[in-house]
Order: sequence, then C-alpha cells, then structure tokens
Amino acid sequence: MALRHLLKAPGYLPLRLMASSTSLFPSSIHLRSLSSSASLAPSFTFLQSSGTRFRTRKISTSIRLVQNVAFMSSSAATTETSTASESLKAYGSEQIQVLEGLDPVRKRPGMYIGSTGPRGLHHLVYEILDNAVDEAQAGFASQIDVVLHADNSVSITDNGRGIPTDLHPVTKKSSLETVLTVLHAGGKFGGSSSGYSVSGGLHGVGLSVVNALSELLEVSVWRDGKEFHQKYSRGKPATILACHVPSSELKNHQGTRIRFWPDKEVFTTVIQFDYNTISGRIRELAFLNPKLTITLTKEDNDLKNNQYNEYCYAGGLVEYVAWLNSDKKPLHDVFAFRKETDGVAIDAALQWCADAYSDTILGYANSIRTIDGGTHIDGMKASLTRTLNNLGKKSKIFKDKDISLSGEHVREGLTCVVSVRVQNPEFEGQTKTRLGNPEVRKVVEQSIQEYLTEYLELHPDVLDLILSKSLNALKAALAAKRARELVRQKSVLRSSSLPGKLADCSSTNPEESEIFIVEGDSAGGSAKQGRDRRFQAILPLRGKILNIERKDEAAMYKNEEIQNLILALGLGVKGEDFKKEALRYHKIIILTDADVDGAHIRTLLLTFFFRYQKALFDEGCIYIGVPPLYKVERGKQVHYCYDDKELKKLQSSFPSNASYNIQRFKGLGEMMPAQLWETTMDPEQRMLKQLAIEEEADANVVFSSLMGARVDFRKELIQKSANMINFEHLDI
Repeated sequence: MALRHLLKAPGYLPLRLMASSTSLFPSSIHLRSLSSSASLAPSFTFLQSSGTRFRTRKISTSIRLVQNVAFMSSSAATTETSTASESLKAYGSEQIQVLEGLDPVRKRPGMYIGSTGPRGLHHLVYEILDNAVDEAQAGFASQIDVVLHADNSVSITDNGRGIPTDLHPVTKKSSLETVLTVLHAGGKFGGSSSGYSVSGGLHGVGLSVVNALSELLEVSVWRDGKEFHQKYSRGKPATILACHVPSSELKNHQGTRIRFWPDKEVFTTVIQFDYNTISGRIRELAFLNPKLTITLTKEDNDLKNNQYNEYCYAGGLVEYVAWLNSDKKPLHDVFAFRKETDGVAIDAALQWCADAYSDTILGYANSIRTIDGGTHIDGMKASLTRTLNNLGKKSKIFKDKDISLSGEHVREGLTCVVSVRVQNPEFEGQTKTRLGNPEVRKVVEQSIQEYLTEYLELHPDVLDLILSKSLNALKAALAAKRARELVRQKSVLRSSSLPGKLADCSSTNPEESEIFIVEGDSAGGSAKQGRDRRFQAILPLRGKILNIERKDEAAMYKNEEIQNLILALGLGVKGEDFKKEALRYHKIIILTDADVDGAHIRTLLLTFFFRYQKALFDEGCIYIGVPPLYKVERGKQVHYCYDDKELKKLQSSFPSNASYNIQRFKGLGEMMPAQLWETTMDPEQRMLKQLAIEEEADANVVFSSLMGARVDFRKELIQKSANMINFEHLDI
C-alpha cells in the first residue's frame, strides 16, 4: 500500500477529524474516531520498502461528547456539579491511594511504554527482544526467534541461560515470578551481584510491564536439564510453576521463551503487529550484534501469506553503513574500528558519499537507539571537525591555511554509526532517547581522533577526497550566503516579506493556524475562495519544486519556490536549531491532486521537509490532506467517497434499479470552492493523515532511493513494491 501513495495515491483509508478547530486536538489521544460514519483505518505506512518509515497517528477528539454533556438538563447538570464539588472538598486519608504490585503499570501504561497506540503495542515486543539481546551481549546467546502468531500473540525465544527459577531470598517466590510480577526486579542493576556487565535494561521493569499489560502471558524456561512452564494473566500468576523433564531433542537446550497476548482493555487500537516495523528493529539489532542470528516469522491462517526472514550480519557496522549507502556513490570504502578503554567499548563505522548533501548519523548505547543523540554523538562530531581541520592544514589541499571547516561542512555527505557499550549508562527516562554519561564523550573523542588520524595518514587519497568534499561544501555555503541572509532578513513577522502568492490567515496564533500547500493556481484559486480566512492560509505552488536530494545548499536557496516555502512557513535557515515557536503555522497540510503528478509533488515536498527540517515530523506538524475521489449524485442527494471501497459500499446501499451519476475527481481544480471546503478543508468533515518518522535510518534509505541519482536502485525499489499497488489505479 505504501508505494501506491507515492506513485498514484487514488485510494485513501478514511480517518475523520471531528472537531471545529485545531486547538481541540489532544495529542495524547490516539483513538480511531468518535464518528459512527468514519471507517476504522489501520495504521498507515508511507514510503515503505523494507520497513516502516512513516505512520499516521490516530487523531480524534471528544467534541461530540462535550456537546452531548453541554445539552444536559439543567437539574442533572446541577446535581452532578454538586456531587463532584463535595467529592473534591472531601480530601482525607481515604482519598490517598496506594497502588501495589503491577497496578501502577495498568493505571498509567503510557508512562512505561509511551502510549497505548501502535507505538506502545510494538514497544512490548522490543522490551522482550532487548532482554534476549542482553543475553547475547553478555556472550550467552547466539540465536533469537521472533514469531508473530496468527492469533495476534507474539513469542520470543532465545538460547541464553534461562531466567532463574529457584526461590528468591527476599520475595520468597521463585525468581521467575519475581521478575514477572515485581517492578524494579532484575539482574541488570550493575555491580558484582549483577548478572550482566553491559545491558540496555536498567530499571528492572521491562518484563513485568509486558506481563501487566498482557491478557495472557506464557513463559517457558529450559535450565539445568529441566523445563519450566507458568502462565500469567494481567500481571498475576494463573498457574503454579510447573517443572518436568524435557523431551530428548530439548535435553541439552537452554533458554527462555515468552509468549504474550496484549490486553484489549489497555490498548486503544486493534491488536495487530506490523511485520515491517518489527523487522526494521530486528535488522538494526543484527547489525549491532554481529555474532547474533535473529529470525522473524509471521504466521497467517492462509499459509500463502506466511513470512520469514533471517538476520545475521557478520560485518557488523561496516555492513550497516554499506546498507545505508547502498543507493549512493561512496567516495571510499567504509572504514571502521573497535576499541575499549576505561570501561567503555566503542564501535564506529564511517563513509562519505559524493552525491549526498546532508549527513546521516546514528547513535546507539548498549544496542538502544539514542534518537536525541548524547555524549557519544557530541564527542564524535567534535573529534571529526577538529581532526579533519588539523589534517587539512598539514596537507596541500588547504591552499589558504586560515581556512577553518565547520562541523556542518565536514559532515556533508557523511554516514556514520557510533555504538557504545557502557556498564552504567545514564539515559533520559525509560524511553532512553539520549545518553548522558560525561565520561563517554572523552573516550569517543580520543578514540576517533587517534583512529582517524592514523587511517587517513596511511590513506592520503581518501583524505584528499574527504577534504575536497568538505571544501566544496564550504564554497557552496559561501555561494549561498546572500540567499541565506535574505532568508534571515525577511522577517516572517512582516507581511511585506511574505510570498506574493500566499493568501495568509487573519489569526496570528500559530497553534490555531494552518496552511494548505496546493498544486497550481487553479486549485489555489478554489482553495482561497473556499477556506476559512480566520485560521486557514493557502500557498499555491508553481509546478514541481526542486528535488533537494540532488542539489546542494546554494542551488536550494536560489530556487524561488523553495524560498517561498521557507518564508511562508517561517522555517529559518537549514542547520540551525529548530524552534517551533518561530513557525507561522503549526499545521502544514500538503494538498495535491490524486494522480501521478500530485503524488510526485507530494514526495518532493516530503523530501524537502525531511532534509531541510526533520524536526517538523517529530513535532507532528506535517499532514496530508485527503480530497474525495468520487462524487455520487442521486436525485437531490450528493455523496462523496474517498476510495473505491466507500464507493462500492454506497452503491450496494442503493436499490438495484436506482439511477445515479458518478463523477471521478482528477484534480482539485475541478471542485467548486464550496465543494472543496465541505469535503477537504472543513475541520468537522475532512480527512487528514499526520506523518511521523518511525525509523530514521529506513526513511533515509527510501528517500535516497526514490529521489537520489541512482536510477537502478529506484527501479529495484519499485519492482519490490509492485505487489502493493492496485494496477487499476494506474493511469497508463
């Protein structure tokens, strides 16, 4: 389904937003819909080849429920208010709640897994998977098998040591039951009594959280020549720990298998695990642990739909960087090193590419992806800039010895993966998005400087290529300086500096303002007439914007359409820290025709936003507007259908002898302003898709393949994704 949205995008799964203004959207709510007329849509995947890149967040509001409450009879409302007021006044010891066992997890699941939507659902898998990987990192496991069962349960099996089953001296329960039912119980707290010298788990809550949020959990342990089984339900033991002699083929087997069924009472979405999302995480772990083999199986009631893959990369990070750059033109072979000092192990791989104008830097700590970087990434960047400047001044490449390359110039075209293993990592929160250990920066800085200096002095040809690439980046930056300064000087607060084609809204509050980026003057004219001028702005584009995947910064800033986008949205200058408060609109809606050209323009815009200001996706500012595909007229009744499924459903509701007319919309310009407002722009009726980045590495690969210069990789991606396309939708 992914490539259909890129190449054609005629069919949209509906996701209705039932609210009258943007301020009514609580970001933490991920419900399907409160409208009975809205179809329940599964999590959308955009730009998909080997893993999930983008997904739509389920957005809904309780506006209809609020309206129902607002029209209650006055007596009922007064009674309820009085009761609530008395309850609030009564604040004594009986109002103090003590949550015991795993009750805190079930009471506030989002605190432990991030959300009760698709992301939180998949986080359950990652918690168990990370435990198995910790066994591998400790040197006790070499195989992990993940199975997505047809009944929407997941089982994860490793051949590690097996969770201990003997009596725990503190809890007086088996150690297995202790780690499954007691928060902050585990073998990863460090010190001489710890079962792991290095691990991703720190708080001892992962396994117990999965248990608490599962309707049913089965655990099997093979240890000391015995086989143990126990079942749990919503965090509590459902059976006693049973022990028996294993079968002959499992006589010498060791390890643990966890199988769990997520609790439908907890999760707000349909319980369904995405194969591509989980395979992306597994591939990542396999790259980071070269001695580990991980298999992923998806079972289906229809055997033809079964899927299986095995992940094992003996080359480790070297293969990881090569995979990330598979569709680019490398300047040199991947070079990598491993080093351990002062209790910190560092593993890094680097490669510059000639046809890349941005960097891709991925950081990991104990196999956990640190999305927001940390001291290991800071150390790498600082060391890289200092080392290349020092080597440049010694070489003949720098004709002017006063030249000093900035970090941005040095890293242009660089793909780098840095993985560190720390005995006592300091992460920010349970989600572990940033590493905070100050001692790691020193180790990484020193290690990269020593290795890079030695390698590049032994390979002067590689040094010349990297420095030439960096100098070209510097020259491009200087050539673009005027355009950059123009962007700085044209304050977005002054209407005189805004693009001439922009039809701005009257509201000055960016939180309630939204902008529609539309295709061409025809659609722009309809949108300008049909919009609500109070909070909706319109920016028509003149044809297809520049593909910045193939252009440097100088060419990008000189392009008029790109300048208009930057000025209209208030994006500032590329490379600067993102400031959401500087945005003129917090909702940026891409609205294009439902044809091949429209899909291409949409992809060009997504490429621009991804490369220029990736944080727009993280902040939830990027949306796709969904116009209807069909208009069905029957007498005086008019119906709008957003995909073929809705059309067929509507047709089946008509009598067999009914007379009606179907109009297929090819472009937004075909719609009258009132139609465009009613179907596509009215917040109470429209459909929107909000885009967010799930896996940055995978998204980077897909953008490079789709929009880069390598035609062969683009062709391969299209061929692999051909089975996702409904060929009836291709206008060829």
